[in-house]
Amino acid sequence: MHIVDGALSNPVVIGGAVAAAGGIALGLRALPLDRIPAAGVLSASFFVTSLIHVPVGPSSVHLILNGLAGLILGWAAFPALFVGLVLQAVFFGFGGLTVLGVNTVNIALSAVIVGLVFRPLILRGGPVGAAIWGGIGGACATALTTLFVALSLMFSGDEFLAVAHLVFVAHLPIMVIEGLLTGFAVLLARKVKPDLFLSMKEAET
Repeated sequence: MHIVDGALSNPVVIGGAVAAAGGIALGLRALPLDRIPAAGVLSASFFVTSLIHVPVGPSSVHLILNGLAGLILGWAAFPALFVGLVLQAVFFGFGGLTVLGVNTVNIALSAVIVGLVFRPLILRGGPVGAAIWGGIGGACATALTTLFVALSLMFSGDEFLAVAHLVFVAHLPIMVIEGLLTGFAVLLARKVKPDLFLSMKEAET
């Protein structure tokens, strides 16, 4: 999922940087003090799971867990995942600094969309139903991220069309694994701490 430096056109890089800055600003405003520990844990989980990756063209295949981050944090997933991406780029050279904005948008925006769509469904039913919706959300987050990565490559030139298709196909098994892991995580959290999936406004009411 990490697009490397030099793979994208300048307009895509600049657009990604602007969009990421906006998302991070919204995320910081939406991050209450009591959710900072959860954001730290999810950022660390993203950092660790992404360490084991298989290169695929200008991208790579690995677990992300951004769906779980979106379900719990909402817009706050932007700064949480951004921190993980910065650490990976600086210490391990995953992705790159010039494409940090694009990588952040591809991963965090997918998380936010999944949170907006599936969080109400998780809160509506019991733990088992929540786990099913959480699993679907986790798989969808990976699918959306893969789609955004493919679009980033396609907008940078027709020569990346084949690579964009390869990235999507290579992530099909990752979608299944992400769905299972997210589903089990939601099941556990729904039983132990169901208010974890409440938004800041919902928690205050």
